[in-house]
Amino acid sequence: MPGWSRYLTPAAAHWGLGLVCLGAGGQSGRTGTVRERVLSSHAVVLVTAGRGRCNDRPVVPPTLFHLPAGVPHTYGPDEHGWSEQWALYDGPAAPAYAELGYLPAEATPMAVSASAALLFTRLRNALDRPDPETAAAAALHELITALGRPRTEHPVLVALARNSALPLPVTARELGLTPEKLRDIVRQQTGHGPKEYVQRLRISRAKELLAETDLTVVAVSRRTGFNDPGYFTRQFTRRTGVTPSAFRAQQRRA
Repeated sequence: MPGWSRYLTPAAAHWGLGLVCLGAGGQSGRTGTVRERVLSSHAVVLVTAGRGRCNDRPVVPPTLFHLPAGVPHTYGPDEHGWSEQWALYDGPAAPAYAELGYLPAEATPMAVSASAALLFTRLRNALDRPDPETAAAAALHELITALGRPRTEHPVLVALARNSALPLPVTARELGLTPEKLRDIVRQQTGHGPKEYVQRLRISRAKELLAETDLTVVAVSRRTGFNDPGYFTRQFTRRTGVTPSAFRAQQRRA
C-alpha cells in the first residue's frame, strides 16, 4: 500500500488566510474502510482509480467527496482497492464556502473530470515550498472553488441577470416557477435569495458605470434599476462602505 503524507501546524497568521491545510497525502491499494469516523477538521478525498462506496453511495473514479467536520462518515474501496488523494483543512472560510454551496453538509460522492488530479498535484507541490502553509492555503482555495461544486449557468440566473436593470425584476410567475421554487434555485446556485442576488448585480453594474462613465449618480441609479436615487445611494453605501460619488472619486484617474 504505497503512499505519502505530510502534516502541517499553521501559525495564527495562516488562519487569517481563511483556510489552512492541516495535512495531505495519497495512497493506493486495499486501504481498508473508514467506519463512522468523525473528524475535528474538514477533509476532501479524490478517488482516481478503483471503486468503492461512500456513505452507501457508489464511488466510480474520478470521484471527489468532502468530509465535513463533526459529521460521521463511512467510506472505502471494494476488495480490489483504489487510489486516493486527501487533504485535511479548516479555517473561518469553511463556513462561508458551505453557505455558498461549495461544501456539502455530508459526504456525498461527486463525479469530477480527470483534470481534478492536477489540483491535488498543486497542493502537494505547495507542501514543498519554503512557506508551505501559505502556498497550501492558496491551493486549497483553488481546489474548493474549482471542484467543490461544478456549476453550469442556470437559465434562471441568466434571466435574472438579463433583467436586473429593470425597475421591476422578472418574477417567478414570468419564469414559470412558484416563488418558493425560484428561491430554492437561486439559493442553491448562489447561496443567496433572488432579491439579494439581483441587488448585488445592480450594485456591481453601478460600480462599472461610476468608474467608466461620466453619467450622473441619478442616471446611474436609473440605469441599474433604482427609480429612487436616494434609495440607490443608501443601498450602495451600505454594501460598499462609501457613497457613489466617493467610489467614483477613488476609482477615476486624472
